[in-house]
Amino acid sequence: MPKKILIVDDSAAIRQSISFILTQEGYETIEATDGLEALTMLGSIEALDLIITDVNMPNLDGIGFIRKARELAKFKFTPILVLTTESQGSKMNEGKEAGATGWIVKPFNSDKLLGIVKKVAE
Repeated sequence: MPKKILIVDDSAAIRQSISFILTQEGYETIEATDGLEALTMLGSIEALDLIITDVNMPNLDGIGFIRKARELAKFKFTPILVLTTESQGSKMNEGKEAGATGWIVKPFNSDKLLGIVKKVAE
């Protein structure tokens, strides 16, 4: 059974690129355009092996999404990676406090992404 990963980013190009990299490695991916859509999707998903989310998005940003996802019992311990152009310590701390597992700074390469995904989703 392939590992299931939710990708949350308002950039279609980023979502497609992450999805492509991960599906090539045998992962199953689901995509959401922002935190609000992702939160709605979580309501109908039984379980995920990993969530990858952007920080800066319309409607509900990544930090807010992480906080809300952590309130749901079935996603309380699901690894969440934050994918962002933000490399400031304050944002990272905010992400960690919200419940983020790790941080990937854009731009990233596929090897780095896969290395981190394998670490947290396997």
